[in-house]
Amino acid sequence: MPTRDLDSLTDKLAALDIVQAHHRGKVRDIYDLGDTLLIVTSDRISAFDVVFEDIIPNKGKVLNQISALFFQLTADIIPNHFISADVADYPSPLQAFAAELEDRSMLVRKTRVVPFECIARGYITGSAWGEYGKHGTVNGEKMAAGLVESQAFASPLFTPSTKATEGHDENISYATMKRHMDIWLAEKLRHTSLALYRFGHDFLAKRGIVLADSKFEFGTLDGQVVLIDELLTPDSSRFWDAADYQQGRSQKSFDKQYVRDYLTQAGWNKQPPAPRLPTEVIERTFEKYYAAYKAIAGSDAKTWV
Repeated sequence: MPTRDLDSLTDKLAALDIVQAHHRGKVRDIYDLGDTLLIVTSDRISAFDVVFEDIIPNKGKVLNQISALFFQLTADIIPNHFISADVADYPSPLQAFAAELEDRSMLVRKTRVVPFECIARGYITGSAWGEYGKHGTVNGEKMAAGLVESQAFASPLFTPSTKATEGHDENISYATMKRHMDIWLAEKLRHTSLALYRFGHDFLAKRGIVLADSKFEFGTLDGQVVLIDELLTPDSSRFWDAADYQQGRSQKSFDKQYVRDYLTQAGWNKQPPAPRLPTEVIERTFEKYYAAYKAIAGSDAKTWV
């Protein structure tokens, strides 16, 4: 079972004079270069807020390549922080690490992060389905009676959540979100999130994927709202196989739901430490991520060994 990750690279990059600070997330490592950030997407995988010792080789490259593509495709909807995913465009001190950074990193502009996650949902599933089953609501908003699992909403919903530094994010209503920021900003985030979701849904539908929901994050730069973080990846979205889609039940997905399902069936209590992942689960998980990437990138899809 593969457990190597980017620890060696992390230490080397963090020691560079141009790096002012370094943050290690569940999946991505972020290096502050002043006005810009270097984001390196690792092969780590997390489930139920726990990071696993085992990695999914080349998963980080898949996520990075998908985000880079969608940042470029959606730039006419909203400006974003993306500068380049070509290591040749990075500051010269980073060139020595080109082999490690290739395909799994991007250079982005630094912004002031808006502390909310902006989620657009086209189908009722996940936490939305759980809440609906108990209260008939989604993020506190009353829904029509009689919805079934995985059913499409009449129109996509905007369902924000708090962005927790520790523990779990908390779903909130749009009305609650508006009380915590200028109303023009809240309206901008809602409108843009739904526009990005609709773009992603239509784009992916042509490639055999149902975009059930997706998370977007935003920042501000020079008074302008900017799209940041990752975009329309299997980690930030639910991708379903369109050929197998049927409302009224759970769906086959292209994301780490496969890992979650395995862990649930294995009886893990969802508390650290995480169990080891069998080779078969690791390989099958990457196959699902890569299938989504290949469908999105088409003939331009890269391969890794």
